[in-house]
Amino acid sequence: MKSEINIGLLGFGVVGSGVATILQKHQEDLIHKLGVPVKIKKVLVKDATKKRDTDLSEDIFTINPDEVIEDPTIDLIVEVIGGTTEAKQSIERALQAGKGVVTANKDVMAQFGNELLNLADENKCDLFYEASVGGGIPLIRTLEDGLASDRIRALTGIVNGTTNFILTKMKHEKKTYEEALAEATELGFAEADPSADVDGIDAARKMAILASLAFSTEVRLEDVFVRGMKDIREGDLELAEQFGFTVKMAGSAKKDDDGIEISVEPVFIQNSHPLASVNNEFNAVYVYGDTVGETMFYGPGAGSLPTATSVTGDIVAACRNLLLGVNGKRLHAPRHFCKVKKDTQIFGRYFHRISVKDEVGVLTKLASIYSKHGASLATVVQREGDRNGGVDLIMITHQISRQQHLNIMDELRNTSEVNGVISYYRVEGGNK
Repeated sequence: MKSEINIGLLGFGVVGSGVATILQKHQEDLIHKLGVPVKIKKVLVKDATKKRDTDLSEDIFTINPDEVIEDPTIDLIVEVIGGTTEAKQSIERALQAGKGVVTANKDVMAQFGNELLNLADENKCDLFYEASVGGGIPLIRTLEDGLASDRIRALTGIVNGTTNFILTKMKHEKKTYEEALAEATELGFAEADPSADVDGIDAARKMAILASLAFSTEVRLEDVFVRGMKDIREGDLELAEQFGFTVKMAGSAKKDDDGIEISVEPVFIQNSHPLASVNNEFNAVYVYGDTVGETMFYGPGAGSLPTATSVTGDIVAACRNLLLGVNGKRLHAPRHFCKVKKDTQIFGRYFHRISVKDEVGVLTKLASIYSKHGASLATVVQREGDRNGGVDLIMITHQISRQQHLNIMDELRNTSEVNGVISYYRVEGGNK
């Protein structure tokens, strides 16, 4: 029986320092839960001489990864350095050395998760990654354990706190995109380069991880249909409100007998849906199961301590397995081949905002285009004219395939009566 468990921490940034804080402050609780203390033995940093606001002694910090990964007295590696190449190599080395790993790295897990989980199995090690999705929300553990007996059919939700914060500020405080992004950056919710967030890549990585778990398959990042929030145009949020919707950057994953569909894009969500009221940096995910029905998980999706809480939860789970001698006993192999649906098999309602010439017969022309592609319209609204002599037409369709939607967009853009397609959104909720 071990008298203590030693942790090797790779990285001491926002999340890493949060993990150290929790481990130090909650040491008595950890001893009560595990029966032994959990101590940080070594911390990998870029500059070991840098002054840090921490109670950890200076000799704990090192710039040499070998001093952490190859130290035989270290039982568990916690990877919070971020990025892809160095992080993946460190995780591989730790697993090959027989050490369990806890990581918060969504980039690595989305791209190499199946490979690393297999490596963990081969070396009888644990690889936990709860903090890679949803910040402080226990989504991974819920899918792996709490809902393990159910058959998950769909997940939908907000999985990026940065974009949700920006949209909240734009809607409720009437800030421009640039103003809202600047505030998000100042508060630490957005990186200096926010492209992964606002282009939807961050959320796509998380949806790939969640879908792989939920559907017991191997979803790749390229399987996710992605549209960023830069496609949101001036006036769209106000228009959504007029029609009873809220714009959210939402992730969606669904499975049926025909295959799976996974997307991340700005969508119109009906105001009566709980996701419409999820604001600021908070995340929320709906899980739909055959037997449990509909469940919702809500919490902070960004920030040092929420994410560090998920990391520390994984540390406790890994430590418990070490003490019981059951580490590396989890089954990770995908059960199903990942069959991704084609655009002709994916259906939804769509909101189209189109600028057209203010002429007789234009509406009839557009209606004929929708009819030609087999799309029926639930709503048609003409808005006031603009300074260029055109008017905005709002079209909300009944259920059509994504391919029908794309074909309609292509034809509209090549129609002489159309000045341009201003914006379009998939519509969640409401009548079909």
